[in-house]
Amino acid sequence: MMFRGSSFHTIDNKGRLIIPARFRQFIKSKEGDGVMISRMDNCLVAYPFKEWRNLENKILSLAETSENMRRFRRVFIGGAFECSCDKQDRILVPQSLRQYADFNKEIVLVGVLEHFEIWARQKWEQENIALEKDFKKEEVRNEIAKLGL
Repeated sequence: MMFRGSSFHTIDNKGRLIIPARFRQFIKSKEGDGVMISRMDNCLVAYPFKEWRNLENKILSLAETSENMRRFRRVFIGGAFECSCDKQDRILVPQSLRQYADFNKEIVLVGVLEHFEIWARQKWEQENIALEKDFKKEEVRNEIAKLGL
């Protein structure tokens, strides 16, 4: 199960967005059709239910020994919502998450392997510009070079 690529979409006035077919196959499971959504890095992160459970288990094991992880858990897990697909393969993104991510109408869905991110288009474009600047830094280039690229 891997989410890859990015695509431009719209979110309607009620906060619904259509899950693209290439992502839909990964979020349909015996646990239900949908995703768990939370917030991080100025965007929303969406995990299939199975991946979300794996993530919760990791967080739980680390939260026992780390104050930072307990604080992260409070915001990340505490701010998460279960979002199920309707008959039109749309999910309803809760208002609090739409406000956090600064959604207007144009959004971008970005596959990030085991999950996908949902960005306001303007913030996604800013992220790309920032990354291009970071690529010029030697420490960033060295880190990426470890991948063999």
